[in-house]
Amino acid sequence: MLGEKVQMWLTKLKIAVVEKDTKVLNQLLDNIPKLESKEEAERALHLLKEASIIVHTLKDETALNMSKIKKNLQFLDSTKSKSRSKLDVKL
Repeated sequence: MLGEKVQMWLTKLKIAVVEKDTKVLNQLLDNIPKLESKEEAERALHLLKEASIIVHTLKDETALNMSKIKKNLQFLDSTKSKSRSKLDVKL
């Protein structure tokens, strides 16, 4: 039988994995309870593997989106017309 504290932690971890909530995942990882049985350890390991996959996927998606934004900004900068100041005497 799982301890009540461990059961609550596993439930919160499961919810955070399903919701892909990295903030809660970090909080739970900072407060891992003592896992006393093989069953507790196996459940925690399975959920932590899933959490790791989620974090890596989100990291990759963020890097891809940042790259797209950078390319879009470069494109917008390259298409800007170079306006001249009215005081520009070099024509």
